[in-house]
Amino acid sequence: MNQEASLAALKERIAAVNDVLNATSLLTWDSRTMMPAGGAETRGNQIATLTRVARDLLLAPETEKALEAAERAVESLPENEAERRLVSQTRHAVEHHRRVPASLIQERASLRTVAQAAWIEGRSKSDFSIFSPHLKKTVELARAYADCIGWTEHPYDAMVSIYEPGETAASLKGLFATLRAGLLPILAAARSRPAPRSDFLFRDFSEEGQRAFGLTVAEKLGYDFKRGRLDTTVHPFEVSFTRNDVRITTRYTRNYLPASIFGTAHETGHALYEQGVDPAYTRTTLATDLVGLYAVGGTSFGAHESQSRLWENHVVRSPMFWQLHFPELQKQFPTELGDVSAEEFYRAVTRVEPGFIRVEADELTYDFHIMLRVDIECALMDGSLAVADLPSAWNAAIKRDLDLDVPNDSRGVLQDVHWSTGYIGSFPTYTVGNVMAAQMMETLRQDRALDAAIEAGDYTGLAEALRTKIWCHGRRFNRDELLVRETGRGLDPAPYLAYLSAKYAA
Repeated sequence: MNQEASLAALKERIAAVNDVLNATSLLTWDSRTMMPAGGAETRGNQIATLTRVARDLLLAPETEKALEAAERAVESLPENEAERRLVSQTRHAVEHHRRVPASLIQERASLRTVAQAAWIEGRSKSDFSIFSPHLKKTVELARAYADCIGWTEHPYDAMVSIYEPGETAASLKGLFATLRAGLLPILAAARSRPAPRSDFLFRDFSEEGQRAFGLTVAEKLGYDFKRGRLDTTVHPFEVSFTRNDVRITTRYTRNYLPASIFGTAHETGHALYEQGVDPAYTRTTLATDLVGLYAVGGTSFGAHESQSRLWENHVVRSPMFWQLHFPELQKQFPTELGDVSAEEFYRAVTRVEPGFIRVEADELTYDFHIMLRVDIECALMDGSLAVADLPSAWNAAIKRDLDLDVPNDSRGVLQDVHWSTGYIGSFPTYTVGNVMAAQMMETLRQDRALDAAIEAGDYTGLAEALRTKIWCHGRRFNRDELLVRETGRGLDPAPYLAYLSAKYAA
């Protein structure tokens, strides 16, 4: 069998896996946007079954036979060629799943929808006890999964490797120490200045107006609504069913306008990444996370977050964005924002004010939210923190890092959806994304013409640069390979700290 035929046979097998995972993603999207609460248990079983089917297809003898033939066919190709990466990543995934019992994968998948329904109820009632039994089971299964994968220094390392390969509890500790040392003086200086006016952010803003402006922002950034849609949910997310159907969600808080604006911008950044993957990679390993069993085109969760945080913070939270586009927001809310200038609005939405909610945090305190979550996840994984003690540990960490007294569980330990979906190990990717975004933008803005276009409100050049440098590659290159290719070095927090220092000094 020649190279082309060997690769085609493997791609056909992986295409079937991708199809099943996309069906799983569609069921997940529905469960978070439209499914009645009573459907949680049945939906969990459906998702578990499809996840098991995807794994079985990946480990089937036919797939192994096709993979062995493809390995022989590409062995002479350069290591970073797309075809060779496709084959080597498939082999890595196969060996990964051979170490994990099918029953464990199915049990984890089944728990997600039920646990999420319990989280939604617990969050609405601000009662951690409703979610606690499900989280306890989630942690138990995560420990079992980590033991199957294998780890040396800390069980958390195994879980992080699913979402951000190469990072460990130790490496994250070093990154966080550098960031904490750099962030604290910037934060102290910013908080020493008088707080800007922000009362107008808490007026009554209709959901219709917020949605209309959110659609405008997404379109300005380049989101293709012919291949996507915007819906509402409890906790915003993006999901793709190949690059041709990439959906985003947001939530509307009537008495706090920024939540939907920046939430929509954030999810649009994720969607742009998925819509920008090379069409040739559709339904292949290079657009499928075969290890995590997700139909995702981005190379890691941190790389994905770099795109959402780049558009949310470096573009939509910039002063020029609001100088240019605030009049459009005023048209949606002429009464509510009639007495506000673009400068006042910008200063208000970039004010430094420690708060309880991570997704609404300012840029200087955001990473403290992530760091405390990672500390908690590590403690849950090594058993030094019991789930029953989680609320008190959470509240103590918020008091220590942000000097706030958590009023209730919904504004504290129950605010994030991640643990209900089994995503233990994914939280550090937000900070990795922040660092990556600043590192990329530092390089991209050296192009004077591109920088001028961004300042003028023309984002097509930025989108095209990211498409050709990041998005189109799908999962072909890992995170650090992308960074070295485009910035000349691996993950470096210095540009992130420089960006924040310059922004908040102003």
